[in-house]
Amino acid sequence: MEKIYDNCCGIDVHKKLIVACFRKGSKQEVHEFGATTREILEMTDWLKDGGCEIVAMESTASYWKPLYNILESSELKAMVVNAHHMKAVPGRKTDVKDAEWIADLLQHGLLKPSYIPDKDQRELRELVRYRKSLVGERSRELNRLQKMLEGANIKLSGTVADINGKSARHILEFLLTGESMDEAQYDRMYKKNLISHSLKASKEQIIDDLNGVMTPLQRRMMKELLIHLDELNIHIKNLDDEIDNFMKPEEKQAAEAIQSITGIGNTSAQATIAVIGADMSRFPTDRHISSWAGLCPGDNESAKKRKAGKTRKGNALLRTTLITCAHAAVKNKNSYFYAQFMRISAHRGKKRAYVAVAHSMLIAIYHILKDGVVFEDLGADYYNRFNKERKINAYLKKLKALGWEAPAATA
Repeated sequence: MEKIYDNCCGIDVHKKLIVACFRKGSKQEVHEFGATTREILEMTDWLKDGGCEIVAMESTASYWKPLYNILESSELKAMVVNAHHMKAVPGRKTDVKDAEWIADLLQHGLLKPSYIPDKDQRELRELVRYRKSLVGERSRELNRLQKMLEGANIKLSGTVADINGKSARHILEFLLTGESMDEAQYDRMYKKNLISHSLKASKEQIIDDLNGVMTPLQRRMMKELLIHLDELNIHIKNLDDEIDNFMKPEEKQAAEAIQSITGIGNTSAQATIAVIGADMSRFPTDRHISSWAGLCPGDNESAKKRKAGKTRKGNALLRTTLITCAHAAVKNKNSYFYAQFMRISAHRGKKRAYVAVAHSMLIAIYHILKDGVVFEDLGADYYNRFNKERKINAYLKKLKALGWEAPAATA
């Protein structure tokens, strides 16, 4: 096979060990280095002194990140490759053989680099991921609070829609004092606007639901839990400000542009832009970005028969963000996404329908960012605009199967 690179290096990365195979034409050198910054810099100097053109490594957990950062700052071209794309023949596996195999594939141009954004975007991703983890922790704490309230026979969630809202918080703080809710106390809190005037439940029902049996231990646990929730809310608010300040003007503009899509809010838009960036030139078509995100159907064809194909693994942050947006988008019954969801869920199930809606949303995001077009919703009646006669006949057949008969025509 033709050699693409004369001088290149394949690296097998581990937590505390780096094995580098440096190929110079038909010769090769194999050295082992530690994973500290000093030793990685020594390896970088060794490669630059040898005239290395490019370095390849597999994406092993997060161990590739410090190595890639130093190679990038040293202006040495590097690529991170999906481990599934360069598996060697099974058997006789060693670290040295892995490095040699990576170097051999790289030298002949048989490796496809993964999409690694620039350092600023990688840092923005870290902020967004951390914010998401804190939001998840807050949700888990709210679930714990709900379980504690049920254990104390307090039906707050049946009275107040959001147990993390202001009304619920004021009610909880009062209950944690050890006193019980009565009509006089309710009226005082109601006049001070501590209890919202828009609650659907009646005063009698609220008082009845809030009079449970709370032990001193449960009160102490709930106080600690509420303190933790307040801390999480502060951290999340700080991260929101940090993300907004860290984003570049073009990223803010891109995030604002994709918010015109039904179901996408500011937080979801920031998370999406943090993952894919504002420049879509790295993805040749919308099919490429859909495949990279793991939202398009997989290929499973045999003997000219197409079978059900599972979606591939993609970027977890982007996939979960868009599927969450899909849940919000289908609630709008005047949108195309609602019509698409109803059409697919009828015969494929709701989970597959949500993924399909997320796929459509990503395609819209791609064209908004790449072509600069404005999002236009196709409408909930999109699928009713064509093949009307066939659909009418299909519905008539269903009605006749249920025993309906068309009225006789009058002379």
